[in-house]
Amino acid sequence: MIWTNPAAMALNELSRAPLVRFSLLALSSIFFLVDPFAAIPAFLAITEGADPARRKRTARKGALTCFIVLTSFALAGQLIFRLFGITLPAFEIAGGLILLLIGLDMLEAKRSPTQEATGDTEEASHKEDAGIVPLGIPMLAGPGAISTVMVLVGQAPSLLHWEMGAILGSITLTSLISYGVLAGAGRVRRVMGETGIRVLVRVMGLLLVALAMQFFVNGLTDLGVIARS
Repeated sequence: MIWTNPAAMALNELSRAPLVRFSLLALSSIFFLVDPFAAIPAFLAITEGADPARRKRTARKGALTCFIVLTSFALAGQLIFRLFGITLPAFEIAGGLILLLIGLDMLEAKRSPTQEATGDTEEASHKEDAGIVPLGIPMLAGPGAISTVMVLVGQAPSLLHWEMGAILGSITLTSLISYGVLAGAGRVRRVMGETGIRVLVRVMGLLLVALAMQFFVNGLTDLGVIARS
């Protein structure tokens, strides 16, 4: 008699559900691109000498800016596709290239130049609205996160379809987690240490490279270059 694990069977069946599978894809890809843990060193530099209340305000502005930017592109994504005549396969391949470059940088435990321009951190430390620029955009809501959201939106038949709910829910959850991570940045850094943060960033980078390859495969499959399995 072969023993089967009921919990494992239930989890396997659940993972086959389109809603669960797409929701996990949306949440993981958006969260790995926003990557609030990698923004901790820059955030601490930006808020150097600030009191806890101001740090929380800056973290809140950054998370809210990230939410607004990604939500705006999610809602306007299909309109942008139609307006510029962009096809989903083309955007999947372009988005995959961006994700690959960012993922390779993350494997070296550093922020991509597309997410953090040289001198941004130093300049931001003297700006009152540093939570909006450069923390909210482009450190959190960078080109990679924006392109990923638009690729995901391209798979939704309409704004009222359940895929849009999964995408907006993933953006909301990612923004809330980002606020929590940045608001407690000092605590997170002490608990994880520099080594822990670097290891986490590298793991996220590896998963991001895998997502980039999947975007390439999806784009080439939609173009008919690769046969559907």
